[in-house]
Amino acid sequence: MYTTKRMNMRKVKLLLAGLFICSMFACNTAENQKGMEDKNQVIETIMARRSIRKYKPQPVNRDTMKMILECGINAPNGQNKQSWEVRVVDSPELIAEAESAMVAANPGVDPQFVKGCFRGAPTMVFIANDPSYDFSPVDCGLLAENMMLSAWSMGVGSIALGSPVRFLENKPETAAFMQKLGFSEGYKLILCVGFGYADEAPAAKPRDFGKVKFID
Repeated sequence: MYTTKRMNMRKVKLLLAGLFICSMFACNTAENQKGMEDKNQVIETIMARRSIRKYKPQPVNRDTMKMILECGINAPNGQNKQSWEVRVVDSPELIAEAESAMVAANPGVDPQFVKGCFRGAPTMVFIANDPSYDFSPVDCGLLAENMMLSAWSMGVGSIALGSPVRFLENKPETAAFMQKLGFSEGYKLILCVGFGYADEAPAAKPRDFGKVKFID
């Protein structure tokens, strides 16, 4: 009889201990969920990212850039065609060569504007797309966005640039630089992204949520 009571008491204690552990787990889970809602790193990065137009002179560490590029090529893309090619230039001499070539190729445009179209970013990424695939421009945009968000999360600023494409494409004066980039035949430069360590902290510009609608 005594043994039976002892066993029953042990079961009660185990049951109470189990209930206590479950209640603690439930509380921790609720707190964690609340914490995730209050502080989501992905959302924080998206909301905090800014386009940077003033950079410190040092290029982005290549190990850091490799991680940024890895994030880029893991972007969603149509049929997993990965219809992009990416070239990274972090040599000041090569960037200066590109700037000089663009100035020579665009005599009707203010030379200071042309020369400054990289915004002083010490690391430039050139993205080419495959025009034979109609969704390729979207793929390249998703690639660039992944890169810019991952860069910001690691303390690296960035800016998406279209003007260098206009200044570089299909001009004899820039042919030597474009040849150095070595894009595959048929691929076309579609976007440039500058990377570097920010030398400014711009405020967020307003966004118009009125352009977003739920359709019932």
